[in-house]
Amino acid sequence: MSFTIFPAIDMRNGKCVRLEQGDFDKQTVYGDNPFEVAKRFSDAGASWIHMVDLDGAKDGSRQNAGHVVKVAEDLDVKVQIGGGIRSEEDVEYYLNRGVDRVIIGSLAVRDLNLTKELLKKYGDQIVIGLDARDGYVATEGWLERSEVTAVGLGKELAEAGASTFVYTDIAKDGMLQGPNVEEIVRLGKETGVDVIASGGIKGIDDLQELKKYQSSHVIGSIVGKALYTDRIQLIDALREEEH
Repeated sequence: MSFTIFPAIDMRNGKCVRLEQGDFDKQTVYGDNPFEVAKRFSDAGASWIHMVDLDGAKDGSRQNAGHVVKVAEDLDVKVQIGGGIRSEEDVEYYLNRGVDRVIIGSLAVRDLNLTKELLKKYGDQIVIGLDARDGYVATEGWLERSEVTAVGLGKELAEAGASTFVYTDIAKDGMLQGPNVEEIVRLGKETGVDVIASGGIKGIDDLQELKKYQSSHVIGSIVGKALYTDRIQLIDALREEEH
C-alpha cells in the first residue's frame, strides 16, 4: 500500500490562496497564477495535485474551472478538484476535460440520492469530501454546519460504493497545528474506505504519524500552508511516499 502526498492549490479570484479555518476574511495570497504553482509541484515530482475552487464552494458554481482544466490538460500530473460541484453536469465538465477525480462535499449532504447515483455511475472518479466542524459536516464553503456527522455520512456512502474520502477538520485547516489523527483514523476504521487526511499538516513528522495508520485506510495527505510557508519542502514530503 502506498502513501500519497497531495500538494494543494486553493483558488480565489484566480489567485492561489490559503485561508485559516475556512474563514474568507483570513486569507493570504501565495501566488497570482495557479498554473505556475501547479507546474512547480509537478516539476518537483508530485503525482497528484489537489485543487479547490473556493469561490465555487461559496457560490455553488464553477468559478475557477479554467485554471483546473489548464493544469489537467497541460501538465503530466493527476488532478482532483473540489469546490462548487453541485450537479452531474459539473462532474462531467471536469471529467471530460482531463481531471482525474471530482470531490463532492456539500452535494453529498444536500442531495444524498444524486450522490449515490454519481458514485454508481462514475465509481472511483468520485471522491467524497467530508469537511467537519466538531464532528459534523459543514457545507457551502464551510459556512453552514449540517446536522450530519462525518462518520455517519461516511458509513452510508461507503455502502453506496464510495472508494475515497477526503477528511478535513476545519478547526485545524490552515492553522499549522497538526492534523486530527484520531478522527481521520476513526473514519477509516469505521467505514473501511480509503481516507486522505487534510488540514493542519505542519511538518514531516505529521506525515510520518499518518503513515503509521495505512492499515486503517489512511492512504495519503493533502499538504497546503506548510508548503507555502516553507515548513515542508515538497521534495522531502514526496520522499515519504517511497518509504
